[in-house]
Amino acid sequence: MFSRAKAVLTIESGNPELVQAQLAAFTKQVPLLYFMLVTNTVALTVTHFHAAPALLTLYIPSMLYAVSLFRLVHWWFSRHRRYTHEEATARLRSTYRLTALLGAGFCAWSLSLFSFGDAYQQSHVAFYIANTVIGCIFCLMHLRAAALALTAIVLGPFTIFFGTTGNPVFTALALNVALVTVAMIFILFTYYRDFGALIQSQKDLTERQAETQRLSDENHRLANLDSLTNLPNRRQFRAELERRIEEAEKNGTGLALGLIDLDGFKPVNDAFGHGIGDKLLIEVGDRLTGFSGEHVFPARLGGDEFGIIFEGSPCPVRLHALGDEICAALQEPYVFNGQTARVSGSLGISILGDAGTTADRLFDRADFALYLAKQNFRGTALVFSAEHEVEINEQGRIQQALRAADFESEMYLVFQPMVDADTNGISAYEALARWENPTLGPVAPGTFIRAAERAGIIGSLTETLMRKALVAAQSWPDHVRLSVNLSTRDVVSTKTVDNLLDIIAESGVDPARLDIEVTETAVMRNFALAAENIRRLAARGIGIALDDFGTGHSSLSYVHKLPLTKIKIDRGFIVDIATNELSRSIVKTIVDLSRNIGCVCVVEGMETHEQVVALRALGCRMMQGYYFARPQRLEDTLAYRAVSDTIVNGLIRKTG
Repeated sequence: MFSRAKAVLTIESGNPELVQAQLAAFTKQVPLLYFMLVTNTVALTVTHFHAAPALLTLYIPSMLYAVSLFRLVHWWFSRHRRYTHEEATARLRSTYRLTALLGAGFCAWSLSLFSFGDAYQQSHVAFYIANTVIGCIFCLMHLRAAALALTAIVLGPFTIFFGTTGNPVFTALALNVALVTVAMIFILFTYYRDFGALIQSQKDLTERQAETQRLSDENHRLANLDSLTNLPNRRQFRAELERRIEEAEKNGTGLALGLIDLDGFKPVNDAFGHGIGDKLLIEVGDRLTGFSGEHVFPARLGGDEFGIIFEGSPCPVRLHALGDEICAALQEPYVFNGQTARVSGSLGISILGDAGTTADRLFDRADFALYLAKQNFRGTALVFSAEHEVEINEQGRIQQALRAADFESEMYLVFQPMVDADTNGISAYEALARWENPTLGPVAPGTFIRAAERAGIIGSLTETLMRKALVAAQSWPDHVRLSVNLSTRDVVSTKTVDNLLDIIAESGVDPARLDIEVTETAVMRNFALAAENIRRLAARGIGIALDDFGTGHSSLSYVHKLPLTKIKIDRGFIVDIATNELSRSIVKTIVDLSRNIGCVCVVEGMETHEQVVALRALGCRMMQGYYFARPQRLEDTLAYRAVSDTIVNGLIRKTG
C-alpha cells in the first residue's frame, strides 16, 4: 500500500516516452498556469491593499510575482529545446518540488490575509484559494504527482481552516470544496490513466512502425543486395547506373560501364566444391570493393559476372589502365584453407557518350567489348571504341542476314587435306565453312561464325554443315577421315550434340572415320559440360581433336581428362620453326606429349619447304598447310587425290 502510494506521488522515470510526453504537455500549460496564478494574486492584493499591512499586500506578493515571472520566462525560452530522458526527468522533478513550495507559499500567504478586512474580503480569500488552486491543478493534470501534491498541500489545509471557522457559510464552502476535491482526484486519475494509455499506444504504434520500417529496409536490402558478396545486385546496379547517367549528363561529368566475367571459375567450382567457389566470389567482391577509392561502384550481376560503374575522367587510356589493374588484382591467387585457386577476369568497358547515352546501349557495348576480350585478350580489359562500333554494326548486319539466310543454298564447305608423312598420302580432310550471301557477298568465316554465336543460331548452322560434310565424306575412300569443327557454343550445347549424333547415325558414314575438332578455349569455358559432351561423342567411336593447342588457357591437368585422339599444334609455333630453337623445343615437347598420351599430333600452317624439313626432323608425322594444298571444293579434292601421291613422293625425295 505504501509503495503504491509512493509510486503515485513520484515521477515515473522508468517510462521515457511518458516523461517526454508529460514535459511537452506541461510546457504548453505553463503560460496559462502562471497567468492565472499572478492575475488572481494581484486581484486579492488589490482588495486587501488598505485592509492588510504592506508586508502581506506588497512585499510578499512581489516575491511571489518575481518567482512566478522568472519561472514563466525560463519555460518560455526553453519551450523548443529537446531534452534527454535524464534532463526531462530532472526538469519534472524540479517542477514537482517547486509546485509544493509555491503551493504552500501561496496558501500560507492567502490564509494570512483572512484575519484582515470584512466578510467580503474574507470570502474573496476563500474564493481565491479554491478557484486558483483548482485551476492550477487542472493545468497540472499531466503531472499526476504534482497535482496530487498541490491538492494535499493547499486544499487539505483549506478545508480544515474554513471548516473550523464556526461560520456556516465557510463550513459549507469547505465541505463543497472537499467534495469537489474528491471528484477532481477521480478525474485526475482517470485522465492520467487515459493519458498514459495514449502515450503507450503511441509508443506501441511507433515500435510497430519502426518494425515495419525495419522489415521494409531489410526487404529493400535483400532485394537490392547480393546475399553472398553483400555487393549491390543487378537490380540496384541498373537503377544506380541510370541515376548516375542522368547526373553525369546534367553535370557534364564522365562515366563508364564495365562488365567482368571470371575466366576459369567453373573448373575451380568443380574441382574444389561450391564452398570454395562461394568464398572465391566473396573475395572477388572484396577485391573490387578495394577500388572504391578510384570512384568505382562494383556490383555482382549474377553467377561469376560482375559490373562496375566508373566515374571521373572518361579518358580511354585511363580506363584501360585502371581496368588492367582490376584484372591484375583478380588474377592474384585465392588461398582458402591451404588450397590455392586461380582465376582471371576479362573486362569490357563502354564510355558514356562514345558508346551510347542509355543504360541499355552501354550494357550492349560493354558486353561486346567483354566478348572480344574473352575471345582474344582473356584476362585483360578492353575499352569499346569507334572501330568496335563499326564491327558491331557489321555484326548486326551479318546477324540479320544470317537469320534470313538459306543455309542449304548459301553455305558450302571447302576441304584442306592432312598429309600422312609415313604413308605418303592423304589421311584426312578438314571441313571448313564458307558463306556466299546474295546481298553481302562472301563473308569471312571468323566473322559469320562469331555472328552466329552471338545470334544464338550457331547450332542450326553447325548441323547444316555437318550434313554437307558427311555427304562429301561418302565420296572418299573409307580410309580417308573427315574432320569437323565445333564452335565454342556447340561444344557446351547438349541439344546440338544430340542433333549431331542423330545426323551422323542417319548419314551411314562410319563414326570411326570422323574427327570432331574443339579448341582449348571452348572446352575451358565450361569444362564439366564440354567434357561430358566430348565423352558422348567419343563413346560413338568419333575421334576428338584438340585444335590450336598451346594458345588456350587450359592446363595439362584438364587435357589428360579428355578422351583425345589428336592434338593439333597451332600455326603460331610453325612460322619460325626453321630458325627459332625455342619454337622447335616447344613443338618437340608437344609431339612427345602426344605420343605419350596416345594421340596423333597434327602440325598446322606450314607454307615453306624449310618448315616441312624442320618438322620432319622433329618427328612430326601429320601435316596440314598451304605448302600441300589450300582449302578446296569437293570436286577439287577428288582431283587432288589423283596427283597427291606424286606430290608427296617428290617431297620425300627432296627431304630425304
